[in-house]
Amino acid sequence: MANQFLNIYKNNPTAGETDGTAVSTDGTFTSPLDFTLDASQNESAVQKCAIRSESGYSADNVTITDKNDTNDRLSFCETAGGSFADSVTFDEVGAVNQIFYVKASS
Repeated sequence: MANQFLNIYKNNPTAGETDGTAVSTDGTFTSPLDFTLDASQNESAVQKCAIRSESGYSADNVTITDKNDTNDRLSFCETAGGSFADSVTFDEVGAVNQIFYVKASS
């Protein structure tokens, strides 16, 4: 991520809480988002994630987007059953979880 005070969390985070497992950043891959898909079956899967800031910080107009995804394999949505798009934007991110969903397609 581009900001050291913002993190994305996985493992079923709860809206308005501070739970979840931080997704690794800076190429460490110690806790990445992981999807197992069968390309021959044109599979897709959705994972619930959250974004929040470190305590004492906040950010306005935060956009999460795929980077270099020329095949449109990743998409985002604020609800599990909504319309997934190339990005999702939050007006403000504070120190509690704001939920969003990541969809990966084979």
